[in-house]
Amino acid sequence: MKKILKLTLTVMLVMCASSVFAQKFGRVDLAAVVTAMPEFTEAQTNLEAYGKDLQDQLEQIMVEFNTLYADYQKNAATLSDSVRQLKERELSELQQRYQDFQQLAQQDMQKKEAEIMNPIYDKANEAVKKVSVAGGYIAVFSTTGDQPSAAGLAYFNSESLTDITPAVKKELGIE
Repeated sequence: MKKILKLTLTVMLVMCASSVFAQKFGRVDLAAVVTAMPEFTEAQTNLEAYGKDLQDQLEQIMVEFNTLYADYQKNAATLSDSVRQLKERELSELQQRYQDFQQLAQQDMQKKEAEIMNPIYDKANEAVKKVSVAGGYIAVFSTTGDQPSAAGLAYFNSESLTDITPAVKKELGIE
């Protein structure tokens, strides 16, 4: 009876060990996939144009400030105390407006980037999922080239993981 139990346990251990080795793991360079997508180039162009518009508006405020400041400096000696205080308050308010707009512009830029880029990342992730399911992978790690990504993967042996980046690019129609 003990021999049968030992034999059964041994067979089960061998089966479990072999099933662990039969599992497939992969890696994908998601950054390479996303930057190769045609939508990415268009998104970058749109983001640059949006950023330029915001920068132009910031420059307009700065030009207005510089003009007022130059006028203030030129006439400071001849201004009465009340007019000087008024001009200084104007300059201070304009400087505050510049800082507020700069902060809002940065937030707007981040929102715009998320709005434009999220559909691209979603499409790439969906292609990774399709390729992973079709290939029978139980886990696919995101990497940058042959290096682990910042997503928490500290190390991997690149030879033991199948690189599915080419298959994902093919799924997306990227050469």
